[in-house]
Amino acid sequence: MNWEVLSSQIKRKGVRLDPRTKLFLLITISILVVGGEVSGMMIVIKPLTALIPFLLLFTIGKWKQALSFTALFAVLFLSEMFILPSMGKSGFLLLFFCGLFGRLLPGVVMGYYTVSTTTVSEFIAAMERMHLTPKLIIPLAVMFRFFPTVMEEYHDIGDAMRMRGIRLGGKKTSKMLEYRFIPMMICSVKIGEELSAASLTRGLGAPIKRTNICEVGFYKIDLFLILFCILMLGLNLLRAAGVF
Repeated sequence: MNWEVLSSQIKRKGVRLDPRTKLFLLITISILVVGGEVSGMMIVIKPLTALIPFLLLFTIGKWKQALSFTALFAVLFLSEMFILPSMGKSGFLLLFFCGLFGRLLPGVVMGYYTVSTTTVSEFIAAMERMHLTPKLIIPLAVMFRFFPTVMEEYHDIGDAMRMRGIRLGGKKTSKMLEYRFIPMMICSVKIGEELSAASLTRGLGAPIKRTNICEVGFYKIDLFLILFCILMLGLNLLRAAGVF
């Protein structure tokens, strides 16, 4: 999975969603897929909701990752439903593994899609449309650039380690953790400070209202996904109330 540094030059692929729609999808997936038992109406709600990020990943050309994650989620979900309950106490650890990773996977994929397809300018414009305070917008905007930048630094450190023969199974395996995590800690602190300074330099902390040249707004696909999420949340509330 490639980790792109967010910028205004992101190439548009697949469907175009408003940043607010992506955040609403992320929240809905976190609520419906992560929590609750796999029984009754949730047998239908969870797979339908979890399918959204995999389909969105497919639309941006990541079809190999989309197929791999879909197959992995299907195996973990079906194992949690049918195989592991019949194993009794002996399958507790395996049940914990399948439940944990199977429920977190859709949210992680949706988070990756949100970060990799949303520019900082689009995110700020969408948050300002929601009339959020700059005290919340600025840290979130910095976060949108922080994680992709850290991942690129992580890969660069890995390349430097391989050039020096530091790898699992190599002669310097014992130094692997030291040579990887200490530079990562230093780079993370430095990246956070540089991104914060860059955000203030661009006027995010100015007392006057900023202008944006990027266009954000809701389209038909946004309305469809929002209504779908509301429907799934409504069904979950009815199930919790004992209607189903």
